[in-house]
Amino acid sequence: MAEIKPWSESAKTLVDVAMGRAEADIVVRNGRWVNVHSGEIIDSTDFAIINGRFAFVGPDASHTIGPDTQQIDAAGRYVLPGLCDAHMHVESGMVTVTEFARAVIPHGTTSMFIDPHEIGNVLGMPGIKLMHDEAMSLPINIYVQMPSCVPSAPGLEHAGAELGVSDVQEAMQWPNIIGLGEVMNFPGVAAGDAKMLGEIAATQRAGKTIGGHYASKNLGLPFHGYVAGGPEDDHEGTSVEDAIARVRQGMRAMLRLGSAWYDVAPQIKAVTEHGLDPRHFILCTDDCHSGTLINDGHMNRVVRHAISQGLKPITAIQMATINTAQHFGLERELGSITPGRRADLIISSDLADLPIEVVMARGEVLAEAGALTANIEPYAYPDSAKNTVNLKQTIKPEQFAIQAPSDKSSVTARVIGVVENQAPTEALQAELKVQDGLVQMDVSTDVCQIALVERHRATGGITNGFVSGFGYKQPCAVASTVAHDAHHMIVVGTNYVDMALAANRLAEIGGGVTVFRDGQQQALVELPIAGLMSDERAEVVADKAQVLVQAMQDCGCALNNAYMQHSLLALVVIPALRISDTGLIDVTTFSETPLFVEE
Repeated sequence: MAEIKPWSESAKTLVDVAMGRAEADIVVRNGRWVNVHSGEIIDSTDFAIINGRFAFVGPDASHTIGPDTQQIDAAGRYVLPGLCDAHMHVESGMVTVTEFARAVIPHGTTSMFIDPHEIGNVLGMPGIKLMHDEAMSLPINIYVQMPSCVPSAPGLEHAGAELGVSDVQEAMQWPNIIGLGEVMNFPGVAAGDAKMLGEIAATQRAGKTIGGHYASKNLGLPFHGYVAGGPEDDHEGTSVEDAIARVRQGMRAMLRLGSAWYDVAPQIKAVTEHGLDPRHFILCTDDCHSGTLINDGHMNRVVRHAISQGLKPITAIQMATINTAQHFGLERELGSITPGRRADLIISSDLADLPIEVVMARGEVLAEAGALTANIEPYAYPDSAKNTVNLKQTIKPEQFAIQAPSDKSSVTARVIGVVENQAPTEALQAELKVQDGLVQMDVSTDVCQIALVERHRATGGITNGFVSGFGYKQPCAVASTVAHDAHHMIVVGTNYVDMALAANRLAEIGGGVTVFRDGQQQALVELPIAGLMSDERAEVVADKAQVLVQAMQDCGCALNNAYMQHSLLALVVIPALRISDTGLIDVTTFSETPLFVEE
């Protein structure tokens, strides 16, 4: 790893190089300087680098070149800052921080702001510290936000750990903590909950940034109360009205394009059509699985998409560089190609299509022509982070049977409705037949069964319900121990036998994602680290994930990135209807609701 000294300790050397009294380590010559401060593109520029930082940026750096200076010819191509992902969860990639970095560096990502609340919900503070320490070992800038909501909705779910104000206070002293992770308990903040306001206050006292998460369409008093509580950004907007409201209240609107969340296009109209100041808009991914990272890209994909929605290329680049750095108080370190900043840059021949031809971080070339050139060794997780799937006993098919509430021939059931390419769900209802006292699924109308299996404390608890939107037509089941945010086990299927087989298979291997059809395993992604992450290379995981996607499609599912939709069905902080270990949750009222509608 290229260590980087503080600017204060490097100032003398930076000045000497800028003045020609010392030679640079590297000079990138003849580039088109994408200046995110001024909004200009400046031709015929040289960039001199020493000790991992820019020392001189100007029309001629020949005075900084000595016999040992490495020279790189940009050949008239664009030189832009390395890209920043302002909000994301490494665990959603199903790989470790190290493997995530290996996957995204060739796509031009040199800074990430990660919220490890997934592993926090399984392993608590020890898990968070593992990812914090791993992040510090890597050659790019990976800052950690301390998870704020473990569990995400107290009283409505039970996670594998429970964190509070004292934990936040402790984490604020860790060297790589940049702020507080997304404050998902927005009703708690609006209600003046002491725990949530205490965590926010501890972060404010530490002078660090508070991440937001207001997953509601209500922009009335609850929204105003939430903003008054302290969150400084929000990535949960899905409409132009959401983006406008957040920016007007002094928040940064984070616009996300992940594997399954397509929220940039509607919100960017706040800039392109309503004329709002783009300085207060930031691009991020939130959740990307390994297949997207390997095959489609990372922040370069988001920037390209934003440009396709009408943004000027330099404006989109600002939203993925300097805007992010300023938001986290790192403008003097990251986000631009200017003296003193870390020498993180991309060389590209086209700003709109953004091919990533050279990637440097901290003054070292890490990738060229879309391929990683740096040697980044795997990171070994301890045994204490594994074997986290704790079931009371082997799951039997009959445990998924749902008793009818009466002796009627049919009942009206509440059904979770999947919304393609968005995190929110719908609260649907369906008339379902009763046979031998059991409520039946209806595959013909796309209503299959969902079960949440408790996996942290071996309680034996199973919550059963119904879900629509996957389109499964075959006898099949999909099971996952990735189940945001408490991360129990979610099983969705069209028959009890496959559901039991899938659940037991994940218990056997210590966590992962699997598809069974007609009693046979069709796909398996092993995730032994907390039941969330693989210990294999990202390329291997991406290949297995592709088999998983194909297996779900073979079962009849036509959704884009259906696995991501599957993994969020237990996220009890995003409306409208979810499932947890306590029951079916109405997220519009933050309360349990009966599975059956009273008639």
